[in-house]
Amino acid sequence: MINLIKEDIACVFERDPAAQTIWEVIFVYPGFHAVLMHRVCHRLWISDFKFTANFIAHISRWLTGIEIHPGAVVGRRFFIDHGMGVVIGETTIIGDDCTLYHGVTLGGTSWDKGKRHPTLKNGVVVGAGAKILGPIEIGENARVGSNSVVIKSVPDGATVVGIPGRIVGAQDAQNAERKKIANKMGFDAYGTTADSPDPVAYAINHMLDHIQLMDKQMQEMQQAMNAAGIKCKHKEIPDLQDCELDK
Repeated sequence: MINLIKEDIACVFERDPAAQTIWEVIFVYPGFHAVLMHRVCHRLWISDFKFTANFIAHISRWLTGIEIHPGAVVGRRFFIDHGMGVVIGETTIIGDDCTLYHGVTLGGTSWDKGKRHPTLKNGVVVGAGAKILGPIEIGENARVGSNSVVIKSVPDGATVVGIPGRIVGAQDAQNAERKKIANKMGFDAYGTTADSPDPVAYAINHMLDHIQLMDKQMQEMQQAMNAAGIKCKHKEIPDLQDCELDK
């Protein structure tokens, strides 16, 4: 338990640049208080002290403005930033290194007693005001945009926005190739997908696709020249910061 608390404190400094000292986190961060009290409540819940667990959870909600059902399973290094209005249902499962902002609801869409709340895998970030509803799964390192309403499962590495939530960025083969080409050229890929509302991202995505095609054709030409007995020296593309601009 002590190690969990230390990790919970450390993750606040990693994800909130406003955090100044350990004492500040311990005494004035409601997200930390809510997670700490939930860990106690959950242990009571699984030990069948359900009334006591619910009572402490009720006090925690009154003190922090964050409602976490004692039955919810929460992983390591879970961070709730600001936190007011967060609601996490009974059968919710949250993996390690997840982050929620204020106004997030992890709710159910059924009155059945079984699994009725979402599962968040490791590294998920949920923006302020987002609603994730039903027994769906949010993949590892996925991002849910602010005020989105998500009612369908989300694949690993995807970004979801809108009402209802739609995927605007995913780690598919095309985006993987774009990232590879961008890294080879020495800059971080700005674009996400072709349907991104940002025209700059849209243009850069198509530029990366064009560069990828040119790179492939040049490699094929080089192989053909070598096969024809014309020696063609292979040279790696240097990083942009290592290149000198011609004046």
